[in-house]
Order: sequence, then C-alpha cells, then structure tokens
Amino acid sequence: MFLKISTTGTPERPATDLGFLLHKHPDNAQAFATSHGTAHVLYPEASAERCTAALLLEVDPVALVRRGKGRGGAPDAALAQYVNDRPYAASSLLAVAIGNVFSSALRGQCKARPERAEQPMPLRVEVPAVPARGGAELVRRLFEPLGWATVTAEPVALDEKFPEWGDSRYVRLVLEGELRLAEALRHLYVLLPVLDDAKHYWVSADEVDKLLRAGEGWLPTHPEQKLITSRYLARRWSLTRQAMERLELVRLADADDTDVEDLDNAVDETTDTEEKPVPLAVQRRDAITAALRAAGAGRVLDLGCGQGQLVQELLKDPRFTEIVGVDVSMRALTIASRRLKLDRMGERQASRVTLLQGSLAYTDKRLKGYDAAVLSEVIEHLDLPRLPALEYAVFGSARPGTVLVTTPNVEYNVRWETLPAGHVRHGDHRFEWTREEFRTWSRAVAERHGYAVEFEPVGPDDPEVGPPTQLAVFTLTGTDRKPSPTDTSPTDQTSTDPTPKEAKTA
Repeated sequence: MFLKISTTGTPERPATDLGFLLHKHPDNAQAFATSHGTAHVLYPEASAERCTAALLLEVDPVALVRRGKGRGGAPDAALAQYVNDRPYAASSLLAVAIGNVFSSALRGQCKARPERAEQPMPLRVEVPAVPARGGAELVRRLFEPLGWATVTAEPVALDEKFPEWGDSRYVRLVLEGELRLAEALRHLYVLLPVLDDAKHYWVSADEVDKLLRAGEGWLPTHPEQKLITSRYLARRWSLTRQAMERLELVRLADADDTDVEDLDNAVDETTDTEEKPVPLAVQRRDAITAALRAAGAGRVLDLGCGQGQLVQELLKDPRFTEIVGVDVSMRALTIASRRLKLDRMGERQASRVTLLQGSLAYTDKRLKGYDAAVLSEVIEHLDLPRLPALEYAVFGSARPGTVLVTTPNVEYNVRWETLPAGHVRHGDHRFEWTREEFRTWSRAVAERHGYAVEFEPVGPDDPEVGPPTQLAVFTLTGTDRKPSPTDTSPTDQTSTDPTPKEAKTA
C-alpha cells in the first residue's frame, strides 16, 4: 500500500515544513512496526519549493491470516485468506498505519511549527490503488464536499490488454486543494475503510469515539453521513445508531448556536453594506461576557452549557478563575470536553474549568456559592410546567450573586423572511416569548427570590420589534428572602453524577 503527500512552498514558508508537521525528518528513512507488517516513511523529494512524503505499508499476509481477520472481504470463500488484495490496495490497514505513524499530525499538533499546523497549505494526496465499492462516483461524493479543489478517481482496468472486460473496483485517487494537513489525514483515516467497505479487525464500541474524533468539523454535516457511519462501523447497527445519535446531537447544538445568526445574516445580505455582519451567537457571548465583567464575577456557572462555546470564550479571560459547565447530556459534555481539548490542556488552565452532568430541574449542592450563573438560550427548551422547578433550583437554591438569562425575542422573527410565519427559530424550542412576556416572568422571579432585574438588548434593536435576543441581568439584593410556601421547591436531589475530575475525563 502506498500513499504520497506533496506540498509546495516559498522561501518564507518552505515546503519542508511538511516534515515538521508529520514529525518525520526528510533526511531519514524510517520504519515502524505495525500489527500486520512494517510501515516505511521516506521523502522522494524535499526542497523549499516542493516536498513529498511517502508512506509505504508492507503487509505480512501470513500475519494477517494468523490473526484470523484478514478475510479480504470474502469470508465465505475458501481461498480468501490466500488470494486477496490486502497487501496492495489502500484499506483500513493503511488507515491504521496513518493513525499510528502520523498520530500527532492527525491531531493537528506540532510544537516546532504550531502556526503551520493551523494554516491551510497546498496539498496533493495520491493513493495508487483504492478499492471503491460504489465506483469513482462514490469517491467524488465522499471527498468533494470536504473542500478539495480537485478530486480525481481514475478507474483501474481489469486488464489493460483486454479493455472489453471493463473496469475493476479499484481507482487511482488524487486529491488536490488547500487544507490543513490534519484535515486531510482525517479524511483519509475515515474514508479509506469506508470505500473498501471492510475492516481487518473487530469493530467494537470504541470505534464510535474514533469516528467522531476524526470526523469532527465535517462529518456531522456531510451529505453522505449515514453511508460513512454505517460502513466505517462495519454495518453494525447498534454502533451505527449510537454514532448517528451523537452526530445529530452535534448538529443540533451547532444549529441552535447558528440558526439565528444564519437568519440574521440572510436579512443583512439585503442591505447596502458589504461588511460581513457579526453572527448573533458571537454578539450574545460578547454581551454575556461583558455583563459578567461588569458584575465583577470570578466564579461562573454555565448552566446548560451544551458544546461549551461560552466556556471556551470565558477561558480566554483570566479574570474568570473558575468556570463550571453543567448539562443534562453526558454526550454534550463529551463534545464540550473535546472542543475545549481538556485532555491536552495545561494544568493551570485545566484547574479553571469543570464539566458536570446535572439536571437544572433539581437543586444541586455543587452549584451553590458561585458569583454568577448563565442561562444562555436554555429556558425556551423547557416545557412551561417545568420552568418553576428550574427557577427554584437556580434562584432559590444555588442563589448566585448574578444570574444572566438570554432567550429569543419572538417579535423579531418577522424580520427573517426565510422563517415561515408562526414557526419558532429551532425545532426544540417549546416556546418563544415577546419582550413583555419575558419581562413579566423575569420580574416575578426577581420578586420571589430577592433579586433586582434589568434588561438589555442583544443584536440590532429594531424600533418596532426590538432585538433578536433579549437579556435579563438578575442581581441579588441585600435581603436573602426565603421562598414562600407557594413557591415551587423540589426536594433536594443532589446528583450522584461524576465528580469534576471524572467528568473531565468522560
């Protein structure tokens, strides 16, 4: 099996930086033992103008058979273990070699050239023989949505001497475009086994995590997501369903954070200005961060943190000394952990952030004693009968000094022509309030629990319908009034969920 990765460069950014990104020196030919043979890394060319790294995987057919898993895609055939394409055609064997030999590059890590690891670079990737169950058309359907400028999949003839026999199921694959090296390697890591539609090892539950890690940033929105997931997981339905549910969670979380900004951008496209508008999600986080700074908060709760976008933003400011993200979904917390790169975060930075699983409908002793709490785009996801429970858990039990609540302003929806009349902005919203409805609820909550409340617009404040997002800033007053008997006060059900350290490693 053979893989070539080439790039071009300039005197300022020499092509030989590819060696730093791959963590393999161009002057050295190196060999690495794998479970099914030997992987060689060498550089056929290495200059400032052009550099090519090659990965040659020598598969030991005997070792493959002895492990009982080298079935060549035909487990029923008596000769399958003796006659197959495993030593020659790119498959899961090559994907595993990429993961082993280029592990740091796959994660986008490069201590010597960290800025280069984050920059797109001109890349040409060539794999001479790729088994493609679905043909060249499937190859293009898989790679073209990923940003490659050119996807070439040349079918290999069954026999050049007999063209009438037609094409084989193999293609010569060439990818060209400007991408980050880590992105290119992740595409190959996932899609080579998908094209082959077979794996040389037993697929277990941890393969779901591998798929989501390698597919981060592109798989949740890929038009062939279902096919990719099913084939990568060897068509094991239970694992495929689990992966699809987690991918849908990622998609919904992203949509919940971007659906409003996309609609907002659609409106702004009709204006005369050519300046790209700031997404509403960014404006919302900026407004929250500014309010927290104004309140002098240092220890902050992000209640309903989802994927951790706000936690990530708060970590940039050292004045926020402790940030706790809370969400009912362990899957969401896992995604947040990966977004924050907790496993690679320095000790001092990691000590500032904790992710906890918990329901906001129950009181939780772990949430007491904080300077501030944020409920950003959370309340509209709850059924109205459950709001009193959340109210008591946050304002009556946890009682932070400041509480920030943001929620959509339904009056502003008429400004988005792409949003059908009468529809909420997101399919999971149980309700969306007018400005008066939100203010009435907020003032009642403040009065019941001893807070003062002020309101601020987030986004353009339309003179007729108000802003797209409304923000309430609750400040605890000097009186620490106990709730009356008529207030909702659920029994304290402190969660037995993972401790902070356990949640970080979940």
